[in-house]
Amino acid sequence: MRRRLLYRYIFSELIPPFFINLAFLTFVFLMTQILDITHMIVNYRVRLWDVIRMLVYSMPYFLEFVIPMSVMMAVLLTFLRLSGDNEIIALKTGGTSLYALLPPVIAFCLAGALLTASMAVFGLPWGRVAFRQLACKLAETNIDVGIKERTFNDHFDGVMLYVNRVDFRNKRLVDVFIEDKRNADKVSTVVAPEGRIFSDPENMAYHLRLFNGTINQVDVAERSAHTIHFETYDVRLDMKRVFTGRRSGPKDEEEMSLAELRHTIDNARVRDDRYYLVLLEFHKKFSIPMACLALGILAVPLGVQSRTARKSFGVGLALVFFLLYYLLLSAGWVFGEAGLYPPLIGMWVPNLVMGGIGLVLLVRVANERTTVLDMLVPMAGRLLGRRFAGAGRRVVR
Repeated sequence: MRRRLLYRYIFSELIPPFFINLAFLTFVFLMTQILDITHMIVNYRVRLWDVIRMLVYSMPYFLEFVIPMSVMMAVLLTFLRLSGDNEIIALKTGGTSLYALLPPVIAFCLAGALLTASMAVFGLPWGRVAFRQLACKLAETNIDVGIKERTFNDHFDGVMLYVNRVDFRNKRLVDVFIEDKRNADKVSTVVAPEGRIFSDPENMAYHLRLFNGTINQVDVAERSAHTIHFETYDVRLDMKRVFTGRRSGPKDEEEMSLAELRHTIDNARVRDDRYYLVLLEFHKKFSIPMACLALGILAVPLGVQSRTARKSFGVGLALVFFLLYYLLLSAGWVFGEAGLYPPLIGMWVPNLVMGGIGLVLLVRVANERTTVLDMLVPMAGRLLGRRFAGAGRRVVR
Protein backbone atom coordinates (compact mmCIF):
# COMPACT_ATOMS: atom_id res chain seq x y z
CA MET A 1 0.00 0.00 0.00
CA ARG A 2 2.82 2.40 0.90
CA ARG A 3 4.64 1.64 -2.33
CA ARG A 4 1.45 2.20 -4.34
CA LEU A 5 0.92 5.61 -2.71
CA LEU A 6 4.52 6.52 -3.54
CA TYR A 7 4.00 5.56 -7.17
CA ARG A 8 0.82 7.63 -7.41
CA TYR A 9 2.56 10.59 -5.82
CA ILE A 10 5.51 10.55 -8.23
CA PHE A 11 3.30 9.96 -11.27
CA SER A 12 1.02 12.85 -10.31
CA GLU A 13 4.09 15.08 -9.86
CA LEU A 14 5.22 14.29 -13.41
CA ILE A 15 2.00 15.36 -15.14
CA PRO A 16 1.94 19.18 -14.51
CA PRO A 17 5.51 19.91 -15.72
CA PHE A 18 4.89 17.73 -18.77
CA PHE A 19 1.90 19.74 -19.92
CA ILE A 20 3.62 23.02 -19.07
CA ASN A 21 6.67 22.08 -21.14
CA LEU A 22 4.47 20.73 -23.93
CA ALA A 23 2.51 23.99 -24.12
CA PHE A 24 5.64 26.14 -23.90
CA LEU A 25 7.62 24.24 -26.54
CA THR A 26 4.61 24.11 -28.85
CA PHE A 27 4.24 27.87 -28.47
CA VAL A 28 7.94 28.34 -29.29
CA PHE A 29 7.63 26.24 -32.45
CA LEU A 30 4.53 28.16 -33.48
CA MET A 31 6.35 31.46 -32.94
CA THR A 32 8.96 30.37 -35.47
CA GLN A 33 6.13 30.37 -38.04
CA ILE A 34 4.75 33.78 -37.10
CA LEU A 35 6.61 35.61 -39.88
CA ASP A 36 5.29 33.22 -42.52
CA ILE A 37 1.79 33.57 -41.07
CA THR A 38 1.95 37.35 -41.18
CA HIS A 39 3.37 37.23 -44.71
CA MET A 40 0.54 35.03 -45.97
CA ILE A 41 -2.20 37.10 -44.31
CA VAL A 42 -0.85 40.53 -45.32
CA ASN A 43 0.61 39.88 -48.77
CA TYR A 44 -1.37 36.91 -50.03
CA ARG A 45 -4.63 37.72 -48.22
CA VAL A 46 -4.99 34.14 -47.04
CA ARG A 47 -7.82 33.76 -44.55
CA LEU A 48 -6.89 33.41 -40.88
CA TRP A 49 -8.90 30.18 -40.63
CA ASP A 50 -6.87 28.63 -43.46
CA VAL A 51 -3.63 29.67 -41.75
CA ILE A 52 -4.80 28.06 -38.48
CA ARG A 53 -5.61 24.88 -40.38
CA MET A 54 -2.13 24.86 -41.90
CA LEU A 55 -0.60 25.20 -38.44
CA VAL A 56 -2.74 22.36 -37.09
CA TYR A 57 -1.68 20.13 -39.99
CA SER A 58 1.97 20.99 -39.27
CA MET A 59 1.79 20.24 -35.53
CA PRO A 60 2.24 16.42 -35.69
CA TYR A 61 5.63 16.94 -37.36
CA PHE A 62 7.21 18.90 -34.52
CA LEU A 63 5.21 17.14 -31.77
CA GLU A 64 7.29 14.07 -32.66
CA PHE A 65 10.23 15.87 -31.06
CA VAL A 66 8.40 18.10 -28.57
CA ILE A 67 6.78 15.19 -26.69
CA PRO A 68 10.07 13.32 -25.94
CA MET A 69 11.68 16.58 -24.86
CA SER A 70 8.68 17.39 -22.64
CA VAL A 71 8.87 13.92 -21.08
CA MET A 72 12.56 14.40 -20.31
CA MET A 73 12.02 17.87 -18.84
CA ALA A 74 9.07 16.65 -16.74
CA VAL A 75 11.15 13.85 -15.19
CA LEU A 76 14.09 16.19 -14.65
CA LEU A 77 12.07 18.97 -13.02
CA THR A 78 10.21 16.49 -10.80
CA PHE A 79 13.41 14.93 -9.47
CA LEU A 80 15.01 18.35 -9.14
CA ARG A 81 12.12 19.35 -6.87
CA LEU A 82 12.22 16.08 -4.91
CA SER A 83 15.97 16.47 -4.42
CA GLY A 84 15.75 20.17 -3.58
CA ASP A 85 13.12 19.48 -0.91
CA ASN A 86 15.25 16.59 0.46
CA GLU A 87 12.46 14.11 -0.27
CA ILE A 88 14.92 11.77 -2.02
CA ILE A 89 17.10 11.72 1.11
CA ALA A 90 14.05 11.09 3.30
CA LEU A 91 12.98 8.16 1.11
CA LYS A 92 16.49 6.70 1.19
CA THR A 93 16.57 7.05 4.95
CA GLY A 94 13.27 5.14 5.11
CA GLY A 95 14.78 2.26 3.15
CA THR A 96 13.55 3.19 -0.35
CA SER A 97 16.24 2.99 -2.99
CA LEU A 98 16.43 5.07 -6.15
CA TYR A 99 15.47 1.99 -8.18
CA ALA A 100 12.15 1.81 -6.33
CA LEU A 101 11.25 5.23 -7.76
CA LEU A 102 11.62 4.04 -11.36
CA PRO A 103 8.28 2.21 -12.01
CA PRO A 104 6.15 5.41 -12.17
CA VAL A 105 8.85 7.07 -14.28
CA ILE A 106 8.92 4.14 -16.71
CA ALA A 107 5.11 4.08 -16.90
CA PHE A 108 5.08 7.83 -17.59
CA CYS A 109 7.77 7.49 -20.30
CA LEU A 110 5.86 4.63 -21.95
CA ALA A 111 2.71 6.78 -21.98
CA GLY A 112 4.75 9.53 -23.67
CA ALA A 113 6.11 6.95 -26.13
CA LEU A 114 2.57 5.87 -27.05
CA LEU A 115 1.54 9.49 -27.57
CA THR A 116 4.62 10.12 -29.74
CA ALA A 117 3.98 6.92 -31.72
CA SER A 118 0.40 8.01 -32.41
CA MET A 119 1.75 11.28 -33.81
CA ALA A 120 4.39 9.52 -35.91
CA VAL A 121 2.22 6.68 -37.23
CA PHE A 122 -1.14 8.40 -37.66
CA GLY A 123 -0.78 12.16 -37.11
CA LEU A 124 2.15 12.87 -39.44
CA PRO A 125 0.74 11.19 -42.59
CA TRP A 126 -2.66 12.77 -41.99
CA GLY A 127 -1.14 16.21 -41.42
CA ARG A 128 1.13 16.05 -44.47
CA VAL A 129 -1.62 14.92 -46.85
CA ALA A 130 -4.12 17.45 -45.50
CA PHE A 131 -1.50 20.22 -45.68
CA ARG A 132 -0.70 19.45 -49.32
CA GLN A 133 -4.39 19.38 -50.28
CA LEU A 134 -5.01 22.70 -48.54
CA ALA A 135 -1.92 24.25 -50.13
CA CYS A 136 -3.11 23.22 -53.61
CA LYS A 137 -6.55 24.65 -52.89
CA LEU A 138 -5.09 27.96 -51.71
CA ALA A 139 -2.77 28.11 -54.69
CA GLU A 140 -5.68 27.63 -57.08
CA THR A 141 -7.63 30.51 -55.55
CA ASN A 142 -4.59 32.71 -54.95
CA ILE A 143 -1.80 31.61 -57.25
CA ASP A 144 0.46 34.44 -56.09
CA VAL A 145 1.48 32.02 -53.32
CA GLY A 146 3.43 30.08 -55.96
CA ILE A 147 6.04 32.82 -56.52
CA LYS A 148 8.70 33.30 -53.87
CA GLU A 149 11.41 35.92 -53.63
CA ARG A 150 15.06 34.98 -54.23
CA THR A 151 14.12 31.42 -55.15
CA PHE A 152 14.50 29.56 -58.43
CA ASN A 153 10.93 28.51 -59.26
CA ASP A 154 11.00 25.47 -61.55
CA HIS A 155 7.32 24.54 -61.14
CA PHE A 156 6.46 25.76 -64.62
CA ASP A 157 6.72 23.46 -67.62
CA GLY A 158 10.01 24.26 -69.37
CA VAL A 159 10.47 27.61 -67.59
CA MET A 160 12.78 28.63 -64.75
CA LEU A 161 11.79 31.86 -62.97
CA TYR A 162 13.82 33.92 -60.49
CA VAL A 163 12.61 37.17 -58.91
CA ASN A 164 14.76 39.16 -56.51
CA ARG A 165 11.86 41.04 -54.88
CA VAL A 166 8.07 40.82 -55.19
CA ASP A 167 5.68 43.61 -54.22
CA PHE A 168 2.31 41.85 -54.22
CA ARG A 169 0.43 44.97 -53.17
CA ASN A 170 1.40 46.76 -56.37
CA LYS A 171 1.91 43.54 -58.41
CA ARG A 172 5.50 44.65 -59.10
CA LEU A 173 8.55 42.47 -59.75
CA VAL A 174 12.15 43.61 -59.32
CA ASP A 175 15.14 41.98 -61.10
CA VAL A 176 13.50 39.19 -63.07
CA PHE A 177 15.36 36.29 -64.69
CA ILE A 178 13.58 33.74 -66.92
CA GLU A 179 15.01 30.74 -68.72
CA ASP A 180 12.51 29.50 -71.31
CA LYS A 181 13.02 26.00 -72.78
CA ARG A 182 9.46 25.43 -74.00
CA ASN A 183 10.74 25.51 -77.57
CA ALA A 184 13.21 22.64 -77.91
CA ASP A 185 15.05 24.32 -80.82
CA LYS A 186 15.34 27.76 -79.24
CA VAL A 187 16.41 28.48 -75.65
CA SER A 188 15.60 32.00 -74.49
CA THR A 189 17.01 33.83 -71.48
CA VAL A 190 15.07 36.93 -70.44
CA VAL A 191 16.48 39.51 -68.02
CA ALA A 192 14.55 42.59 -66.93
CA PRO A 193 15.02 45.07 -64.07
CA GLU A 194 11.29 45.49 -63.57
CA GLY A 195 8.00 43.82 -64.36
CA ARG A 196 4.34 43.48 -63.47
CA ILE A 197 2.44 40.35 -62.53
CA PHE A 198 -1.19 39.62 -63.37
CA SER A 199 -2.80 36.47 -62.01
CA ASP A 200 -5.52 34.57 -63.83
CA PRO A 201 -7.05 32.18 -61.24
CA GLU A 202 -9.76 30.93 -63.60
CA ASN A 203 -7.20 29.62 -66.09
CA MET A 204 -4.55 29.01 -63.37
CA ALA A 205 -1.93 31.10 -65.12
CA TYR A 206 0.42 34.05 -64.58
CA HIS A 207 0.84 36.89 -67.05
CA LEU A 208 4.17 38.69 -66.65
CA ARG A 209 4.80 42.02 -68.34
CA LEU A 210 8.50 42.90 -68.32
CA PHE A 211 10.03 46.32 -69.06
CA ASN A 212 13.36 47.50 -70.52
CA GLY A 213 15.08 44.16 -70.62
CA THR A 214 16.99 41.88 -72.98
CA ILE A 215 16.33 38.49 -74.54
CA ASN A 216 19.29 36.22 -75.31
CA GLN A 217 18.10 33.54 -77.72
CA VAL A 218 20.13 30.51 -78.79
CA ASP A 219 19.00 28.60 -81.88
CA VAL A 220 20.30 25.04 -81.50
CA ALA A 221 19.30 23.93 -85.00
CA GLU A 222 20.98 26.84 -86.79
CA ARG A 223 23.79 27.20 -84.21
CA SER A 224 23.20 30.90 -83.86
CA ALA A 225 22.59 33.38 -81.02
CA HIS A 226 20.62 36.60 -80.96
CA THR A 227 20.21 39.40 -78.47
CA ILE A 228 17.03 41.48 -78.45
CA HIS A 229 16.40 44.61 -76.41
CA PHE A 230 12.78 45.32 -75.58
CA GLU A 231 10.70 47.96 -73.88
CA THR A 232 7.77 45.65 -73.14
CA TYR A 233 7.64 41.85 -73.22
CA ASP A 234 4.75 39.58 -72.12
CA VAL A 235 5.20 36.05 -70.80
CA ARG A 236 2.44 33.58 -69.93
CA LEU A 237 3.14 30.88 -67.34
CA ASP A 238 0.68 28.00 -67.11
CA MET A 239 0.06 26.54 -63.62
CA LYS A 240 -2.41 23.76 -64.49
CA ARG A 241 0.25 21.07 -64.72
CA VAL A 242 1.73 22.13 -61.40
CA PHE A 243 -1.46 21.68 -59.39
CA THR A 244 -2.49 18.51 -61.23
CA GLY A 245 0.93 16.99 -60.63
CA ARG A 246 0.86 17.82 -56.94
CA ARG A 247 -2.45 16.03 -56.47
CA SER A 248 -1.67 12.95 -58.52
CA GLY A 249 2.07 12.62 -57.87
CA PRO A 250 3.63 9.92 -55.69
CA LYS A 251 3.39 10.32 -51.95
CA ASP A 252 6.30 11.65 -49.97
CA GLU A 253 7.70 9.22 -47.37
CA GLU A 254 6.27 11.36 -44.56
CA GLU A 255 2.81 11.12 -46.15
CA MET A 256 2.83 7.32 -46.20
CA SER A 257 1.11 5.16 -43.63
CA LEU A 258 2.98 2.37 -41.88
CA ALA A 259 1.55 -0.23 -44.27
CA GLU A 260 2.51 1.86 -47.31
CA LEU A 261 6.06 2.24 -46.01
CA ARG A 262 6.34 -1.50 -45.44
CA HIS A 263 4.92 -2.23 -48.91
CA THR A 264 7.35 0.20 -50.57
CA ILE A 265 10.32 -1.36 -48.76
CA ASP A 266 9.33 -4.94 -49.58
CA ASN A 267 8.68 -4.19 -53.27
CA ALA A 268 11.72 -1.99 -53.93
CA ARG A 269 13.72 -3.32 -56.86
CA VAL A 270 16.60 -0.89 -56.57
CA ARG A 271 18.12 0.43 -53.36
CA ASP A 272 18.24 4.05 -54.42
CA ASP A 273 17.83 7.27 -52.44
CA ARG A 274 14.07 6.86 -52.19
CA TYR A 275 14.46 3.33 -50.79
CA TYR A 276 16.74 4.55 -48.00
CA LEU A 277 14.48 7.53 -47.25
CA VAL A 278 11.46 5.24 -46.86
CA LEU A 279 13.45 2.83 -44.69
CA LEU A 280 14.68 5.70 -42.51
CA GLU A 281 11.13 7.00 -42.10
CA PHE A 282 9.92 3.51 -41.16
CA HIS A 283 12.49 3.10 -38.37
CA LYS A 284 12.05 6.71 -37.22
CA LYS A 285 8.39 6.04 -36.42
CA PHE A 286 9.56 3.58 -33.74
CA SER A 287 12.91 5.01 -32.62
CA ILE A 288 11.69 8.52 -31.73
CA PRO A 289 8.84 7.24 -29.48
CA MET A 290 11.34 5.00 -27.65
CA ALA A 291 13.49 8.08 -27.10
CA CYS A 292 10.96 9.02 -24.40
CA LEU A 293 12.14 6.04 -22.37
CA ALA A 294 15.86 6.61 -23.01
CA LEU A 295 15.74 10.35 -22.22
CA GLY A 296 13.41 9.82 -19.25
CA ILE A 297 15.81 7.35 -17.62
CA LEU A 298 18.67 9.77 -18.28
CA ALA A 299 16.76 12.60 -16.58
CA VAL A 300 16.50 10.73 -13.25
CA PRO A 301 20.22 10.84 -12.28
CA LEU A 302 20.52 14.33 -13.77
CA GLY A 303 17.77 15.56 -11.45
CA VAL A 304 19.19 13.83 -8.39
CA GLN A 305 22.77 14.95 -9.01
CA SER A 306 21.88 18.57 -9.81
CA ARG A 307 20.40 19.31 -6.39
CA THR A 308 23.59 20.99 -5.16
CA ALA A 309 23.54 23.54 -7.99
CA ARG A 310 20.96 25.90 -9.35
CA LYS A 311 18.02 24.33 -11.14
CA SER A 312 18.99 26.18 -14.29
CA PHE A 313 22.15 24.10 -14.46
CA GLY A 314 20.19 20.84 -14.45
CA VAL A 315 17.84 22.14 -17.13
CA GLY A 316 20.78 23.35 -19.22
CA LEU A 317 22.49 19.97 -18.88
CA ALA A 318 19.32 18.21 -20.02
CA LEU A 319 19.12 20.50 -23.05
CA VAL A 320 22.73 19.63 -23.89
CA PHE A 321 21.93 15.92 -23.81
CA PHE A 322 18.81 16.43 -25.93
CA LEU A 323 20.87 18.44 -28.42
CA LEU A 324 23.38 15.57 -28.51
CA TYR A 325 20.52 13.15 -29.18
CA TYR A 326 19.19 15.32 -32.00
CA LEU A 327 22.67 15.66 -33.56
CA LEU A 328 23.14 11.89 -33.47
CA LEU A 329 19.71 11.43 -35.02
CA SER A 330 20.47 13.96 -37.77
CA ALA A 331 23.82 12.32 -38.48
CA GLY A 332 22.12 8.94 -38.65
CA TRP A 333 19.59 10.33 -41.14
CA VAL A 334 22.29 11.86 -43.37
CA PHE A 335 24.54 8.77 -43.37
CA GLY A 336 21.57 6.42 -43.70
CA GLU A 337 20.19 8.37 -46.67
CA ALA A 338 23.59 8.15 -48.35
CA GLY A 339 23.67 4.40 -47.68
CA LEU A 340 26.93 4.62 -45.70
CA TYR A 341 25.46 2.40 -43.00
CA PRO A 342 22.07 0.73 -42.44
CA PRO A 343 19.18 3.05 -41.52
CA LEU A 344 18.38 0.70 -38.64
CA ILE A 345 21.65 1.71 -36.98
CA GLY A 346 21.28 5.40 -37.80
CA MET A 347 17.85 5.68 -36.20
CA TRP A 348 18.47 3.52 -33.10
CA VAL A 349 22.03 4.45 -32.11
CA PRO A 350 20.93 7.77 -30.50
CA ASN A 351 18.55 5.85 -28.22
CA LEU A 352 21.25 3.35 -27.31
CA VAL A 353 23.75 6.12 -26.54
CA MET A 354 21.35 8.19 -24.42
CA GLY A 355 19.92 5.10 -22.70
CA GLY A 356 23.40 3.74 -22.01
CA ILE A 357 24.58 7.03 -20.48
CA GLY A 358 21.39 7.17 -18.41
CA LEU A 359 21.80 3.63 -17.06
CA VAL A 360 25.46 4.17 -16.16
CA LEU A 361 24.67 7.40 -14.31
CA LEU A 362 21.64 5.82 -12.64
CA VAL A 363 23.64 2.88 -11.29
CA ARG A 364 26.43 5.10 -9.99
CA VAL A 365 24.03 7.58 -8.38
CA ALA A 366 21.96 4.78 -6.80
CA ASN A 367 25.14 3.23 -5.34
CA GLU A 368 26.34 6.65 -4.08
CA ARG A 369 29.38 6.51 -6.33
CA THR A 370 31.03 9.54 -7.89
CA THR A 371 30.24 10.58 -11.44
CA VAL A 372 31.39 13.29 -13.79
CA LEU A 373 28.40 15.32 -12.59
CA ASP A 374 29.88 15.37 -9.09
CA MET A 375 32.63 17.61 -10.46
CA LEU A 376 30.51 19.58 -12.91
CA VAL A 377 27.70 20.47 -10.51
CA PRO A 378 29.80 22.16 -7.76
CA MET A 379 31.93 23.85 -10.40
CA ALA A 380 28.82 25.25 -12.10
CA GLY A 381 27.44 26.31 -8.74
CA ARG A 382 30.62 28.24 -7.92
CA LEU A 383 30.72 29.87 -11.34
CA LEU A 384 27.10 30.94 -11.09
CA GLY A 385 27.68 32.18 -7.56
CA ARG A 386 30.65 34.30 -8.61
CA ARG A 387 28.75 35.72 -11.57
CA PHE A 388 25.77 36.74 -9.47
CA ALA A 389 28.03 38.05 -6.72
CA GLY A 390 29.97 40.16 -9.22
CA ALA A 391 26.73 41.49 -10.66
CA GLY A 392 25.55 42.37 -7.16
CA ARG A 393 28.72 44.34 -6.39
CA ARG A 394 28.36 46.29 -9.65
CA VAL A 395 24.78 47.15 -8.78
CA VAL A 396 25.81 48.37 -5.29
CA ARG A 397 28.49 50.62 -6.80
